[in-house]
Amino acid sequence: MTREHYEAVVVGCGPGGAAAAAVLAENDVETLVLERGVEAGSKNVSGGLIYAEESAPYTIDDLYPGFREEASERPITSYHIHNVAGDKVKSYDISDLHDHDTEWSDAVLRRTMDSWLEERVHEKTRETGGGVVTGVHVDGLLEEDGEIVGVTCEELDPIEADLVVAADGVNSELAREAGLMDWEEPEEWFQGVKAVVDLPDGAVEERFGIGEDEGEAHLFSGDLFEGVRGGGFVYTNDSTLSVGTVFHLDSLVAEEAEPHELLDALLTHPMLAEYFDGEYDELEYSAKLVPDSKKVAHESPHEGRLVLVGDAAGQMQAQGPIIKGMNHAVTAGALAAEAFVESRARTARDPEPTAGELYERKLHDEGVMGKLRPKRYEVAAALGEHDAVTNVTDALLESPVGRTGLKVADKLGVVKRAYSSPFLSMLMPDTRTPYVTLPTVLGDALGDRVTTVNEVEPPELDDRIGDLTYDVGDPHIELLDESFAASGAAVAACPVSAQDFGGGCYRAETVKENGHEETVVSLDTQPCVECGTCAVVADTDWNHPAGNKGVEFEQG
Repeated sequence: MTREHYEAVVVGCGPGGAAAAAVLAENDVETLVLERGVEAGSKNVSGGLIYAEESAPYTIDDLYPGFREEASERPITSYHIHNVAGDKVKSYDISDLHDHDTEWSDAVLRRTMDSWLEERVHEKTRETGGGVVTGVHVDGLLEEDGEIVGVTCEELDPIEADLVVAADGVNSELAREAGLMDWEEPEEWFQGVKAVVDLPDGAVEERFGIGEDEGEAHLFSGDLFEGVRGGGFVYTNDSTLSVGTVFHLDSLVAEEAEPHELLDALLTHPMLAEYFDGEYDELEYSAKLVPDSKKVAHESPHEGRLVLVGDAAGQMQAQGPIIKGMNHAVTAGALAAEAFVESRARTARDPEPTAGELYERKLHDEGVMGKLRPKRYEVAAALGEHDAVTNVTDALLESPVGRTGLKVADKLGVVKRAYSSPFLSMLMPDTRTPYVTLPTVLGDALGDRVTTVNEVEPPELDDRIGDLTYDVGDPHIELLDESFAASGAAVAACPVSAQDFGGGCYRAETVKENGHEETVVSLDTQPCVECGTCAVVADTDWNHPAGNKGVEFEQG
């Protein structure tokens, strides 16, 4: 059978795919980029800040000049963390941490950013005989004699390629089909939920006290999130705010917390009243899974002709106040392309190492894996991630002795230096101590009371769902086990579902059968935001919708 063949097929046109395409095209590699959405960014969500690290071999503006002027919102010039205990808040300026190894950092919205990148990617790749094709769901790997030789698509005939770059995000079907990633353990994932909030012209500058070329990032932790491990953020965009929460998925499930309510707890906190000034106009509600790179970043993200980059390879760095992902995707995509170019040049005389092996080596040699999976965290986790240790630590912090010690440490500047330390951030254990106990004690013992009244009323969940844009296709998720024991966690954990909510994706109901009652779960994929949460916490067969189908994000 004669099939269409390209030297390289890149799946996904986010920053990782765009970086791979740029390096491939600049080396005259015939490159086809396949994007599932109506345009790049329509399926993507991030917090989000994109970084350019001084130590990185590639940055997005190196590959795509004009990026910052055309595709980002505003530069982030100061960074703050807020420890919350009720209406008391203790804040620290941790810009030193933000500035560490940072050339620049910008707030971005994915629809604007990725659609701009798509145009540039198409310009570059069409010169190689390729280009960008949107509305195509790459649903599997094409194999012959047990070897990967290309991809299969829901809308197109199979396509052969010498290199397949899976830049298709956290829910990558290619990564899972190849056996490189899975959805087995909730503790390996975060869930992020975000609202984009519109502000009047000039309000960002006025309410944050910044100039047109300045921006701020604010992080929140403490007792406002029902004891769930994680926190919230506010990022200043050009004329909007990105307000969101990010939580460890296992903690979210254990506390039976509902993501939209945790987001509302942040939106309605008194401290945010000054940002909204009594008015609240939510443009979009969205959600996504976030890989915890400390646990899942793949040390060898390749199989045959397939290489994984970005979230598809678990390359999302979330270590305390350090939250970086898109920059690592850019570096990984460019290194994967660089590895293919080098391997192609040496094939005639020496076929080893392969492009995948070279890519793996480059990730380690360039220090990417050291950032994603720091050895110091592995040591700290082995020592500190035990209930007994956490209980003792929390009891000490909450005691009079602990509170006095924190007051002394704060006066000496030790607390601020600790928050601003890249070394300490990269070894912080994933326990309730740094996310809940410590910030709550800091807020209560050292914080100032916020007297402003926040009167905003965020939309109800059904209104948030109703305001999203959908092109509903065939159901893309199959519920394999409807018992509450197997799939009931999704009723609360799904960001568009909730207990006692008649809409949404997942619902629980009690049925009578053979004289006894049983609680079962039902699924409606129509309002799905494609975050992938239920793939981890419920017994499902999860796939992306067909090209152009499902939710379409206008902000992202």
